[in-house]
This record gives sequence, structure tokens and C-alpha cells, in this order.
Amino acid sequence: MQNKLRVLVTRVEYPQSVPWSWGSLFVKPRALYLHIPFCKAKCLYCDFDSRALGGCELDAAMDRYCTALASQIDTYGAAGELDEVETVYIGGGTPSLLGARLVSLVERVRGYCDPVEFTCEANPESFTLELAQALREAGVTRISLGVQTLDAGELKAIGRIHSAEQAMLAIAQVKAVGFSTSCDVMCGLPGQTLESFGRTLETLMTLRLDHISVYPLQLEEGTPLARLEEQGRIAVPDEDFQAACMDLAVEMLTGAGFERYEVASYAQPGQRCRHNIAYWTGKPYLGLGRSAAGMFDIPSAAEMCNLGTYPFYTSGANPSSALHEGRVRYRQLDDEGVQFDTEHLTPREAMAEDLMLACRMTDGIGIDLLKRAAALIPELELRAACEAAVRSGLATWDGRALVPSHLGWLEGNELFGLLWALAC
Repeated sequence: MQNKLRVLVTRVEYPQSVPWSWGSLFVKPRALYLHIPFCKAKCLYCDFDSRALGGCELDAAMDRYCTALASQIDTYGAAGELDEVETVYIGGGTPSLLGARLVSLVERVRGYCDPVEFTCEANPESFTLELAQALREAGVTRISLGVQTLDAGELKAIGRIHSAEQAMLAIAQVKAVGFSTSCDVMCGLPGQTLESFGRTLETLMTLRLDHISVYPLQLEEGTPLARLEEQGRIAVPDEDFQAACMDLAVEMLTGAGFERYEVASYAQPGQRCRHNIAYWTGKPYLGLGRSAAGMFDIPSAAEMCNLGTYPFYTSGANPSSALHEGRVRYRQLDDEGVQFDTEHLTPREAMAEDLMLACRMTDGIGIDLLKRAAALIPELELRAACEAAVRSGLATWDGRALVPSHLGWLEGNELFGLLWALAC
């Protein structure tokens, strides 16, 4: 193992006359994310940027927001910045709450690009067959339903407002129209048992879904659920229970023909979520809408900023006078797209991030990525981190890639921390 890694990380095959540049891989965004910050009711565990409104107030707020979002889409689209978008994801919040407004946004995006995958999130209580048909006709290819659990008591405990029956109906409607169908499931919920979690998975497996994501509940500070737990009014299962649920998910879903291709993601053959893979493999992505995030290499971001379409540099460093290579991340802070938080990563920091994100996937850190890493990270440090991951049982070397082990995923903070330490 050690000798193989020594050879690997020292064999950097980039021509010396043309130094490898961080800005040489991508230019325009390959993925587009649109955020819809509206819900009928806010879940007790949610710390996302979302607004729970009702009646006329909700309609007026959605109209204003969609007008601003459409303007952003037109600005980037007219500048040609959406030309190479391969995947689109509309998330929230609850995008399905928009109704016809959502269809209009889809049509607007489709006017500027032809993505191979176009996903819309939906919640069962606001999804209808009519909306499904309209979205399909507008060009959506994939629906991700927020099911979370099919146990009535567990749904109530986390503040979800749909029923198991509504979830089943929504799945049937999605499949009837011909979408690729994904469902989100949560584990570690108040009152949940291994048996109830298994029943939810078992029922979903009978519905011939294309994709299932399984997420452990995270108690975020300041959320109603966290306050209830602090007050002793509810009991939330511990990390050992969550790990047992994740183990059960692996057993049940892989046994039913699903491939576990990422720590929380399972897909039937050919049904991996391409949009999420873009995030995990370092492709540049554009985020539009309040709290939406985006990422570009700095030369590309500077070029786009010069076109007048990327105003996020007004709240961060000017790329022409600061870093010339590396990565810029941003998050939109307002509805209109004029206020942003930005973060700049050096080439080495960006590479360490790529190594860390690669270990979210079963493909792991392949030889090509290790070679690129060796151009930015000292050989001894890179090799030591890889060997430490293998020695600790957090990863294995299969001759083609450093692959995260099941233990590595269960102890994700340890594995990811080991790789992120290579940033400096």
C-alpha cells in the first residue's frame, strides 16, 4: 500500500512547459440551483431559510419573489452564462407550493439551457397530479419528494404537515407522469424505532422508486425541536441509533437492488443524482435566490463579474487585486440578488475540499484527482494522510482509488478532517 501510494503521488504527468492551472478545468457553471424559501408550515427541525406564510400574504410574497428570481434568470441567461448548464435543481423550502409559478420558472430556465437532468423538490401536501403533468410538459425530468417517514407519530413529532397517505399518493402521481422519482427519508426521529424505520423503507421499496436518500436528524441550535430536547420535553435517539438505522438502510436497500453511491444516497442503476454529483466533484455551480449558494474557480468568477452579471464581488475581495487562482464560494443574502457572503479558497484549500468531498462517494479519490492534488500539496503530507486513512480503517486502496469504508462514513468527521487538514 505505502509503495503504491509513493509512486502515485509523485508521478505528476502535467507538461512542465504548460503548468497546470486551477482555472483550467471549467469556465461556465455546469449546474444551476434555484431556492424557493416558502412553506405552509416550518418543520420543527428546520434551520433553512424559509418563510411560513398563509393566505393573501403568501400569494403576494411568492409573486414578488418569483418576479425577482425570473429577473435573475434572465440576466444570467442573456449573458450566455447558462449555456453549459447540465443539471438544474429547484429546492427549498417547498417549491411545489408555487403551483403555476413553478411551471413558469421551469419554462424560463429551459429557454436558456437544455439540462440532461432537471429536478424539482416537492412536499406531499402541496403536490397534485395537475402540477406533475404541467412540470413534465415544461421540461422537469425528476421529482424529489420530502417523505421523511411513513409513521404518523414520527411525522407529528417533527412538525411535518402531510400524512403517510398523502405521501403515498404523491409518489403514485409522480410515477404516473413518468418522472424519475426520489424520496428523502430521515432517521433518528423522536419516537422512532429500528422497526418503524425499517417499515418505512420496506413500504417505499415496494413502490419501485428510482432513488432514496437517508439522512440522520440534525438538531440545529435555535430550532423548536432543539429547544424541546433541551427542555426535556422530547427524547431524540442518539448517534448509535442513527448508525444502526444507516446500517439497516444499507442492508435493505442494497438488497433490493439499490446502489449506495454516496454516504446518504441510494440509486437504481442509471439513476444517480447528477446535480448532487456536480457538487461533490468540484464542478462550478450557480445558485440563484435567497440563501442559494454557488461556487466557481476565481478566474472564471472574475471573467463573469466583468460581464456585469456576477455582483457578489461587491461584498468580497476584488479578484484582480487579491487571489488570482483558487475558488470563490458565495451565498445570496437577499431576494433581489445584490447582497452576498463570499469566501475565497486558495488552490491548495480548494484541492483539499475536493479530496474531502470525493470521499462522500463510493468512487472515492481516484488516481486523476490524486495526481492533481500532488501538484498542489506536498508529497509527504498527501501520502501521510492517505496512509493514515487506510491505517485507521477509514478508507481502503483498491488499486484505482482511495475509497471510503463504512467506518469512514460513520466516522465522517474524522475522515473529512484528515483530508481538510491538507488545506494548509
